Amino acid sequence: MMGSEENTAERCALSSTHRHLPPEGVGMSSMPTAARRLKEILGLETEPVAVFLLPPGQANPAFDSFGKVVGHRYCQLLMRARHGASLRLEPAELACPAASAAFGFKPLPEGLATGKGLVGFGIVAEASTGKAIFDGMPSLPSGSVGGIAVCPLSAAPAPPDVVVVEGPPESLMWLVLADLNMAGGRRRRADTAVLQATCVDATIIPHVEQRMNFSLGCYGCREATDLGSNETVLGFPGSALGGLVAALEQLNAKAIGRSRAKAAFNHLKGKKEQT
Repeated sequence: MMGSEENTAERCALSSTHRHLPPEGVGMSSMPTAARRLKEILGLETEPVAVFLLPPGQANPAFDSFGKVVGHRYCQLLMRARHGASLRLEPAELACPAASAAFGFKPLPEGLATGKGLVGFGIVAEASTGKAIFDGMPSLPSGSVGGIAVCPLSAAPAPPDVVVVEGPPESLMWLVLADLNMAGGRRRRADTAVLQATCVDATIIPHVEQRMNFSLGCYGCREATDLGSNETVLGFPGSALGGLVAALEQLNAKAIGRSRAKAAFNHLKGKKEQT
């Protein structure tokens, strides 16, 4: 699934060094405040989602109160969490075969691996294109994750592995700009195949590469969830939460309000109306 075994090992080694570190500058006591400010500054109508990739074979009492779900796609799990639910899902209950392969739960079915399945969905014209998409799709090693738990960020019982945010592009733009500030002005990079936008683009890439990644969505999440045509998705490592909220506070002091006021546009509109 990854480009090579070496890349897989390298990415997983990077992941393990960052996993379960407390969010930078955010202790558990201030997690609800950080989540609230993230939602307020961005103007989100739904909740940022905390994602936990649970280790296999270990008890996770922090998530005992989370509702168990059956027959859900990963994007549907996120949809319910951004509307307030706290849920957990075991590998056998992940209903999307592409996401199951990406999380290392099951091998990719032959129909998808050959690319023929994407031709059948009308997503690509040639099976070779579909095969290339899946050949280059980042994934986690088989058996490395024992389950997935999700909840609103404000209700997270522990530091999340990843935070996924779904909302209007204008709102998410400010989050990307906050990330650019944290990176000292280095250009931000989006990595997507316009397929598996929530599981791979917004969760696995941020987790493995320990960086923000953003996407325009995909066929699957738009067909299977309430993600609107005026919304999209991004994800970032939970360890970046504190820095991102601090950068958003700085942007909110001036830039966000000025941009949303549209003074330059309204001035031009007024001039046109006078002519």
